[in-house]
Amino acid sequence: MSGLDNIKPIHNWFSKKLDTHPIVISGPCSAESEEQLVSTAKALNDTEQVQIFRAGVWKPRTRPNSFEGRGLDALQWLNTVKQETGLLTMVEVASPKHVEMCLRHNVDILWIGARTTSNPFSVQELASALQGMNMPVMVKNPINPDINLWIGALERIHKAGISKLAAIHRGFYPFEKTILRNIPKWEIPIELKSRFHNLPIICDPSHIAGSRKYIHEMAQKAMDLNMDGLMIESHICPDEALSDADQQLTPEDLNELLRGLVCRLHVVGDEEIDQLVKYRSQIDSVDAQLIELLAQRMNIVEEIGEYKKEKNMTILQLQRWEKVRERGVDLAKSLGLSEKFTTQLLRMIHKEAILRQNEVMNRK
Repeated sequence: MSGLDNIKPIHNWFSKKLDTHPIVISGPCSAESEEQLVSTAKALNDTEQVQIFRAGVWKPRTRPNSFEGRGLDALQWLNTVKQETGLLTMVEVASPKHVEMCLRHNVDILWIGARTTSNPFSVQELASALQGMNMPVMVKNPINPDINLWIGALERIHKAGISKLAAIHRGFYPFEKTILRNIPKWEIPIELKSRFHNLPIICDPSHIAGSRKYIHEMAQKAMDLNMDGLMIESHICPDEALSDADQQLTPEDLNELLRGLVCRLHVVGDEEIDQLVKYRSQIDSVDAQLIELLAQRMNIVEEIGEYKKEKNMTILQLQRWEKVRERGVDLAKSLGLSEKFTTQLLRMIHKEAILRQNEVMNRK
């Protein structure tokens, strides 16, 4: 696919291959002290699956006077982490100055945060700073669910010559109150993967969940969708963390979570493929019938539009729509379909019917 070609597989980014599946990135939300950073890293190093240690060095906070990270000191602590554990290090950058400082302190991987991804000017400045570098970069999705903004940020970094590139799905800011910190909207990373097959996608269940009790569920969902890795925040003493305390796990809890994950097969044998082909053929047949039936329905809708036009009737007949919806939901329930899915489907069909009748009404 043009725009993001020649992306290198994430397992081959370094001479020391990232050979676990999923790739696991972990570490505290913020680097608070050398003791906190090193002790967390050592505990995580005992977790066989963790190969990349992340830490927030500069923290983009919504309001001033919040903890905004330790900056240069934290980069020096990360060098100590690398020396004592052998873990690769990863830092968020938001300006060319950040990039320069990370390169000087031997940071292995950079990531671009959601707020920065949302601003093409900022992304372009980072891309210019990275021009010609052989530096792995991961790009988080923007705050709002705009896939083109996400792709644009990835393309800008790739255009600078970065072939070690990955996306991080951390969910999207909810305007309404939900039990999760961010709305997952899984369909967006799925669409990203369908457009760019070679692009690695890492899931950040910590920022989606916002609470420890939902992290495992979100991580398992990411694995079920065949994402390439997980970025999970871990702190040696989460309750004392200076930022995002509720969504950080102890290294021990992280180890337990990882052991409990079910990693599905994404490569299967001939026997499994043959059975899948049979199932998929059945689905293709049903899908074709569904589309043919929808086309027949819209033909009838246009005839109704012609009749309403002749009789000078309004397009929207609210009582009729309510009956269609209620009857459809009742039938769906009896067949084991969810009310939410059926209602959304019927609303989409009704919306298209209104548009079709509107075209008929205004046809000269």
